[in-house]
Amino acid sequence: MNLSKSFTLNELTKSQEATRLGIDNTPSEEHILNLKILCDNILQPIRDFYGMPVSVSSGYRSPKLCEAIGSSRTSQHARGEAADFEIFGVANKDLSDWIVSNLEYDQCILEFWNINEPNSGWVHCSFSTKYNRKQYLKAEKVNGRIVYSSIF
Repeated sequence: MNLSKSFTLNELTKSQEATRLGIDNTPSEEHILNLKILCDNILQPIRDFYGMPVSVSSGYRSPKLCEAIGSSRTSQHARGEAADFEIFGVANKDLSDWIVSNLEYDQCILEFWNINEPNSGWVHCSFSTKYNRKQYLKAEKVNGRIVYSSIF
């Protein structure tokens, strides 16, 4: 099933962890609608601008899958409102800066990026139909804990 011109439901719901752990990661109709909205507002505009494939490492995650990987049951991934991705050959900081400058978004998080390694980490971006906070954050590990800080 296509969610947009360039993205399918399969690529936004696939999970090696769900397969490995035997967890059902099937989204509801509401989740599928949210994924379509995410594709229309975030992923497809990125694909159209860069003209290169956007590699999605994580899209929809069921609440059970979120818990199994150490995330929250209330994560935007569990609502179909977020995706983690990158474009091979484009520095993740450049990609996140483009999103922040050009798209409406809820959170854009540069996750585990290292200034000395432009392709390190990935970009997490979410879109909400209710209210977009336009938070631009960086996630990094400090003393074994994930710490979020504002980029602005």
